[in-house]
Amino acid sequence: MEVLSPVGNSEALIAAVRSGADAVYLGLKSFSARRNADNFDLPEFRQAAEYCHTRGVKVYVALNIMIKENEIGEAVNAAIQAANFGADAFIVSDLGFISILHRALPEAVLHASTQMTVHSPSAITALKKLGVKRVVLGREMSRQEIKEFCTAAKAENIEVEVFVHGALCMCVSGKCLLSSTLGGRSGNRGLCAGPCRLMFSSSDDERYDLSLKDLSLIDYINELKCLGVTSAKIEGRMKRPEYVAAATAACRAALDGVPDGELLSALKNVFSRSGFTDGYYKGTPGCDMFGIRTKDDVDISKTAFAYLHSLYRNERQSVPVKIYAKMSAGTPAEVLFEDDKGNRASIKGKVPEIAQKRSIQEKDIATSLSKLGGTPYYAGSVEVYTGDGLYLNNAELNNMRREAVKKLNKLRAQLKKCDTAYYKQISPQTKKSNGTRLYAKFLKLSDIPQDVFLDGVILPLDCDFGKIPKETVKIVELPRYITDENAVLNRLKDIKSDGVNTAYCDNLSAVVLARQEGLKVIASNGLNCANCESAAVLKELGADMVTISAEINMESAKKIASMGDTGIFAYGRLPLMLTRNCPIKNTKTCKECKGENNLTDRLGLNFPVRCRNGYSEILNSAPVFIADKQDDLKAFDFLILSFTLEPKEDVKSVINSYLTGASGKGEFTRGLYYKNLP
Repeated sequence: MEVLSPVGNSEALIAAVRSGADAVYLGLKSFSARRNADNFDLPEFRQAAEYCHTRGVKVYVALNIMIKENEIGEAVNAAIQAANFGADAFIVSDLGFISILHRALPEAVLHASTQMTVHSPSAITALKKLGVKRVVLGREMSRQEIKEFCTAAKAENIEVEVFVHGALCMCVSGKCLLSSTLGGRSGNRGLCAGPCRLMFSSSDDERYDLSLKDLSLIDYINELKCLGVTSAKIEGRMKRPEYVAAATAACRAALDGVPDGELLSALKNVFSRSGFTDGYYKGTPGCDMFGIRTKDDVDISKTAFAYLHSLYRNERQSVPVKIYAKMSAGTPAEVLFEDDKGNRASIKGKVPEIAQKRSIQEKDIATSLSKLGGTPYYAGSVEVYTGDGLYLNNAELNNMRREAVKKLNKLRAQLKKCDTAYYKQISPQTKKSNGTRLYAKFLKLSDIPQDVFLDGVILPLDCDFGKIPKETVKIVELPRYITDENAVLNRLKDIKSDGVNTAYCDNLSAVVLARQEGLKVIASNGLNCANCESAAVLKELGADMVTISAEINMESAKKIASMGDTGIFAYGRLPLMLTRNCPIKNTKTCKECKGENNLTDRLGLNFPVRCRNGYSEILNSAPVFIADKQDDLKAFDFLILSFTLEPKEDVKSVINSYLTGASGKGEFTRGLYYKNLP
């Protein structure tokens, strides 16, 4: 099991490596989910990779954002250069980019980012088709869920990576639209503004009901190893080097079976939000998981820096070398260093002198050559042969040792060029329009008004589809977060007899499960399709229709629409967050709330919270409305209209607006379709 550490700059890199990391992950200057970190340009990355590889540490490059159509070429070129500069793997999230990268760099190791919202086993088969070798699980999973996933992953020879320490987002990764909607900076694009750390309250008090404490599973790290987890990942590419050192050293100590109480205390001091939480892992989410960064937390962190800096002040000797030395009369002295990878650094020195007083002893040579402090190496074994009556001064032995180390460093840092395959990016097409279909999504059957024209209705999995008229096209919405795949499959078998033949799917597992039962699939906007290649990949994986991301502008969306059978989220309160820990529980019980309540932000805006299927959705304060943009809407094959709080008369009015192109009434937003997010 590896300790995987976050690196936001060169000092953090040194801190991670010297504190015991087996691997580090970092971002380039673009296409990374932490674009506000210092990150690395390509020359800096090459130096970082050489530094790590010399010390036996792997380097993973995070290219894990949603990528726009016009960015794919640049992103692929960055990956190719990073591969040739020593990247050991790429952490990726955009489906289209994964597909192109697999074709362009067939030897590249691909890790599915936590941004892909992988949390149940069926997604494994889809990811394996795309060439993925490792999955980074969502941070919301319990011990039992991780165990079941690891068992399924092992059967497919897929590695599993789990976050063991660091910040917890309130929202399931890959599903957050809060920052882009409220602040114009998308978390899915690596620019999260962190609005969830601001005041959001479900009562009249000033509360922070979207701010979770930091995760810490360091106490369970060996248990995770037993469950089948390959990599223990630390969050924190935006954090100080001292934090990286503390978290890395604490994980290293725990994994090696020597937990350090002083170190764990220092880790808590250097950064926490009123402590840590293991609530998701233990399956006990609740109000104890919430916390904010207080003034006391900030003040106490200053006391930890000096101690933590000492953790990475000196080089960590972590690479064993076999040392061979030979000294014979009349021939140059020879020293050979061989590392754990089979690299051999051979050095010839001066010819030994005939001893005038005391001849050099084998133990003297061994002692001198083993002095490897200040290097990444330590003497695993030493074999020395020397003839009788010879002498070589220490200065010469020291010089030979230094030259051997220098040569071995170069051999270990040597780059292996990757084979780059030809790839062709899919281009937007010219599509013939056959009209635009309207699909309306409701929370329950009784919300559907009579006498309205719709091409299909979308309802949750637990609805009684048998009560819907036979002539209505029935579409089932699968859970956005799936905790029991067998229950989903059994329910799909039941409702197929009620005329349900299509599923609306928000994650890869849902797509796989729906196809397994022979249903057609509409991929929702939650699958973050932002380019033509992603639309094509979703169709290869089983989607018949693809809803384009709600975070790209209209002109870009219309280009993707050329792929055919594509649509957009055209009306409704966008789900801004999907969370497994209901924020309303901070002030109300489920019985008091009844699954319907609101959060209020510091500006007085109300955000409805709706609970179902074991998770909560936080909806936008106003609905998207673009019915009067008919010239734009006709580019799409279908539109998704989502109804949550509207009275039936308003539902009728909205549907008619999309049929006639009428202007909107009341409070509404154009969403992000007429903005240009960075």
